[in-house]
Amino acid sequence: MQETVKQQIKDLLKERNGILLAHNYMRDEVQEIADITGDSLALSQEAARTDKELIVFCGVHFMAESAAILAPDKTVLLPRLDAGCPMADMVTAEELLKFKARHPGAPVVTYVNSSADVKAVSDICCTSANAVRVVESLQDEEIIFAPDRNLGQYIARTSAKKFHFWDGYCPTHERLKAENVLKLKEDNPDALFVCHPECNPAVVALADHVCSTTGMYDYCRKSPATRFIIGTEAGILYRLRQENPGKEFIIASPALICPNMKLTSLEDILAALQTLQPVVTVPEEVRIPAKRALDRMLAVPRD
Repeated sequence: MQETVKQQIKDLLKERNGILLAHNYMRDEVQEIADITGDSLALSQEAARTDKELIVFCGVHFMAESAAILAPDKTVLLPRLDAGCPMADMVTAEELLKFKARHPGAPVVTYVNSSADVKAVSDICCTSANAVRVVESLQDEEIIFAPDRNLGQYIARTSAKKFHFWDGYCPTHERLKAENVLKLKEDNPDALFVCHPECNPAVVALADHVCSTTGMYDYCRKSPATRFIIGTEAGILYRLRQENPGKEFIIASPALICPNMKLTSLEDILAALQTLQPVVTVPEEVRIPAKRALDRMLAVPRD
């Protein structure tokens, strides 16, 4: 049955001149049939680059919005419209503007894990991979960082700037506790602990390496180590194991599962392709300033 659904999806993608993008945290079977897997921004950039007319984005709502911001001439489908992001929902544009008014002159650096409305009132965006570079590219001595306080505190460890943190966080990464990691490290002394900067500072302090999901693939592939404790959403294990068959990956906690990232099924993708719904769009009055914040980020030189 599942193989039949996969073939129907492939046939419809070809028929409708579409491309299937899947985030690194999606279900294994969704990642398996995706044309491209990656983190949210990289997928949105692929959406803008592709010559396909239809983008099927397997992720959460803010990711499909980012694709619509960068590729307004294409149709963007989000198979599960109810796949939201609790952290993105922790801040609104109105609330952020009020926060900004309390810190006049401080630019707003906003994590891409945010709504289009919030991006539109931000000065520049960042990802978990380039957040340090983005912050240091600004001449300002004070910045507002939203919505992820954990990522902000990670950046602040090595920055001389003064930070004003929005009090948001990823509930999934927040569920990973330092005591879980300490126990695993004790039981697996030869394993390296690699974690995402969305984890809380007590967990980050225990890491052998801190990086984005894309960074984890690179680090684990290049490392001579053969065993790793992974501190991010469990969906990342699919590709890690595919790319490193001789290495062992241990999820740092069974709680590292994002319910929203697991909503999208093969059947949902098939239904979206059959009906060309649900479509995600961003109004021009929001899209243009949101794109400006993303473009400013993309203009920051790489290392």
